[in-house]
Amino acid sequence: MDENIKKIIPFAKKYKIHVIWNIIHNILYALFGTLGMVMIFPVLKVLFGNEEKVTKLPEYHGISSIDSYLNDTLFYYVNYFSESHGANYALLLTVSLVVLTFLFKNLFGYLGLQHLTKIKTGVLRDLRQKMFKKIIELPIPYYSEKRKGDVMARMLGDVNEVQNSFFMILELIIKEPLTIIFSLIAMINISWKLTLFVFIFIPISGFIISKIGKSLKGKSIRAQQENGHLISIVEETLSGLKVIKGYNAENFFSKTFNSSINQLYVLTNSIGKKNNLASPMSEFLGIVVISILLFYGGNLVLVEKSLDGSLFIAYIGLAYNILTPAKGIAKASYQVKNGLAAAERVFEVLEVENTIKDKEDAVELKDFKNEIHLKNITFSYEEEPVLRDFSLTIPKGKTIALVGQSGSGKSTIANLLTRFYDVNIGEISIDNHNIKDITMESLRDLTGLVTQDSIMFNGTIKDNIRLGNLDASDDEIIEALKIANAYEFVKDLPKGIHTNIGDSGNKLSGGQKQRLSIARAVLKNPPIMILDEATSALDTESEKFVQVALENMMQNRTSIVIAHRLSTIQKADTIVVMQKGRIVEQGTHEELITLNGTYNKLVTMQSFES
Repeated sequence: MDENIKKIIPFAKKYKIHVIWNIIHNILYALFGTLGMVMIFPVLKVLFGNEEKVTKLPEYHGISSIDSYLNDTLFYYVNYFSESHGANYALLLTVSLVVLTFLFKNLFGYLGLQHLTKIKTGVLRDLRQKMFKKIIELPIPYYSEKRKGDVMARMLGDVNEVQNSFFMILELIIKEPLTIIFSLIAMINISWKLTLFVFIFIPISGFIISKIGKSLKGKSIRAQQENGHLISIVEETLSGLKVIKGYNAENFFSKTFNSSINQLYVLTNSIGKKNNLASPMSEFLGIVVISILLFYGGNLVLVEKSLDGSLFIAYIGLAYNILTPAKGIAKASYQVKNGLAAAERVFEVLEVENTIKDKEDAVELKDFKNEIHLKNITFSYEEEPVLRDFSLTIPKGKTIALVGQSGSGKSTIANLLTRFYDVNIGEISIDNHNIKDITMESLRDLTGLVTQDSIMFNGTIKDNIRLGNLDASDDEIIEALKIANAYEFVKDLPKGIHTNIGDSGNKLSGGQKQRLSIARAVLKNPPIMILDEATSALDTESEKFVQVALENMMQNRTSIVIAHRLSTIQKADTIVVMQKGRIVEQGTHEELITLNGTYNKLVTMQSFES
């Protein structure tokens, strides 16, 4: 059994009752489908006036002779109606039985599909829920390597493909094979000689069809990967539209998109060609067999006279009854290959090991009392270490500023404190608890983060701010906006805090978004605040507003300020000067100016620039 089939089974187990009912209805569908074809035989007998004359009701002698018992019972009533009401009544009875059996066949087919739909949509929902949970659980490093578009393609497209194609297996192993088996049993009953041809045909056609579909799974995986690439291009294009237009790079991105879509076009055509070949190929092979049967069976009827003409026509009906499921099996087996390829890509994400997760015995840290301690930390994103043997103590209630040139490792400390990344060597502790021993939820409850790129979501100002505290009242939100120096522009908006700010907050200026992200942190009200270059992307006027907001927010709390603009951190309790992942100087602004070292050089350069 394919590995991916085994992985889907636990998802289907939840819908066991629907699987059982689907199987029951499919068995009944196959049974009544065969009976419908068999019922053509008495209709023909009545039409040609050579039906069996059964004058008394037969006795039931057990399941082994059920076919002759049913046959004799039917012809007893046919004979009875013919003699008492004329041949029309006998014909009406037999035709009504054909209609009734096909009614039941289609009723059970419908009920089987209803249960299959519930299994498919249920598994689709569960897979998407599990996939989304996994996507937001996976650590930040995972997404620095993966294309977001590819993850989206797996979440939306591939999971859909699993739903559409994969559950064809239920049709593949129950409905269609049983239709073939029941038809073959009826055919053997009529003529075992003729049925030998069919037994020879089934494995030959199966072999031909499987040969055609051999490379299908590999091509499906390549097509789904290309689909992921395509969604990535669209997602990146929409995110960076200003840059694309600003640099007149529309043609370049169009070429990249067209190249991807052309590859997808070739792959999809190749997959389609094989999928489309399955049905006509199986039908043609079936017709070849039926032609042989017509020729050989015709001889049995006309020359040898060893087979009844009516029975032979019913037999051909049964042989044709095998064709539709054989076509279905051929088509479904190809679609299942597509489903397996998609399942492979879905489980690839579901099975990624989360490297940054809670230990089993992780404790909940309710509050912050004394100090944060970074001890002998070495950390690298790739080969080259960003931090080297870095140690720092941050006492409660103090503001510590980290300064230095780009690439000196300042922002890395924010990433490590929040456990977006884990340290390679050394440890970070809060009140003597290693942060790896604390639950991530409680660690992140203790910290607030304001980054350089203030991330907003499409929705109202209220929705964006209350992420920090979902139960906050409107008054609390307005209070947070006032502390963040943002209420002065929010109150002038047409709907106040209920104003929609657009995709990524694009209806607001950079300074306004930044103040909203500070308000979000204020509303969360954490004891430890991490400000990662919170003012570096702002103009001077916006910076003044934001600076006041930051000072309001940092009162009476522990703050780690990562700053590029030195004017914003002169009031810090300790300024830590970093260079290539190490501390080169630390002290107050005045102390560091007196030292006349690296910090003084940075201040002089910035004063000179401004």
